[in-house]
Amino acid sequence: MIVCASLASADSLRIASFATPLSRDGPGLLLRDILRGDDPQITAAIAIIDDVSPDVLLLTDFDYDLDGLALAAFANVSGYEYYVTARPNTGLMTGYDLDQNGRLRDARDAMGYGRFAGDGGMAVLAHMPIDLTRDLSTLLWKDLPGAALPTHPDADAIYDMQRLSHGAHWVVTVDTPEGDLSLLAFSASPPVFDGPEDRNGLRNRDELRMWSLLIDGALGDIPQDFVIAGNANLDPVDGDGYADAMRAFLGDPKIQDPLPSSEGAAHAADSDHNGDPSLDTADWPDTRPGNLRVSYVLPAASWQVLDAGVFWPAPDDPKAALLGKDGLLAGAHRLVWVDIMR
Repeated sequence: MIVCASLASADSLRIASFATPLSRDGPGLLLRDILRGDDPQITAAIAIIDDVSPDVLLLTDFDYDLDGLALAAFANVSGYEYYVTARPNTGLMTGYDLDQNGRLRDARDAMGYGRFAGDGGMAVLAHMPIDLTRDLSTLLWKDLPGAALPTHPDADAIYDMQRLSHGAHWVVTVDTPEGDLSLLAFSASPPVFDGPEDRNGLRNRDELRMWSLLIDGALGDIPQDFVIAGNANLDPVDGDGYADAMRAFLGDPKIQDPLPSSEGAAHAADSDHNGDPSLDTADWPDTRPGNLRVSYVLPAASWQVLDAGVFWPAPDDPKAALLGKDGLLAGAHRLVWVDIMR
């Protein structure tokens, strides 16, 4: 685990989650691109972060390196004094042919999809002290109460070592001026790219259920004054996966859904979708899967929600330039933010 140490003081807090693809094709390349200072994608991501100005920011597709050099460099250029990361499950090879394609050590044979160890990990940055106080990423899938395990020829051996988290599940304690906040941060498996065994769909649903069990007290101490944030890779209405699981999760009385929205998402609505298009957080091809709501910031019921939004400006808004001409300069995902206070 890597933790770095300014203080912020305000009555309200802005919490954000951003799945911008700060991942590269091999280890060390993200650090190289940050230090060069001329990567258009990184520049766009930083400009969006600077415009929204979160007090606490979760990045869910950020390459991990053992010494935290890429994160330290990114924190420096984006103006964050505190940051934390830990090794994700992505790229950690299992030794089994998980995708049953006849080859070992493919990206899909890792604990979580990854071309190399640390590929597309997570990071939290803040303007106040933070600490990764609990890492649930090593929890075995089979040990989650009520786990739904897919079939596999090597099921017995695999599920004795297969972790539930595709990327990571963390409890990060944020030392705010008004007291501690527990950030429940995660990055879940896409519920696609598998076969009839529905491995990724079942896993995605159980990754979401982990938070339900945690805040119900079934996985140890219940975090107080929590905010759940991350890329669930699951829309409550449209797209693949168990949408009913997301609807049930959003309806949990212990959680608030501030319904962050944007004019840009409303303008880019898919005609064949049934959900409210203004709530979408990802701009994917209209043919499949289309725009979806997959990133979330969900405060506990104990918080007062002041405001919420998604950085997706309308096409005629000058800020739309930050997304580039095709809207994808910083990736297909949009930054989601919520303002809260006690």
